[in-house]
Amino acid sequence: MLFENKIDPRCTYCRHGAPLEDGQIICPKRGIVSPGSSCGAFKYDPLKRVPPRPVAPKLDLPQEDFEL
Repeated sequence: MLFENKIDPRCTYCRHGAPLEDGQIICPKRGIVSPGSSCGAFKYDPLKRVPPRPVAPKLDLPQEDFEL
């Protein structure tokens, strides 16, 4: 599943926040904040959130399985 039902509020993907060059977030409500912080004015913006990459399965199959 790429998108979870319960999203932890973070300034990184808040509608109000905008990223700065040094990795900080500028918020009209709280000023310059760290990306992991949040406040009561959090509004989720799904276009700002990058979902975690799916884990690749570790398969140790013998070479004979791939020969005709």
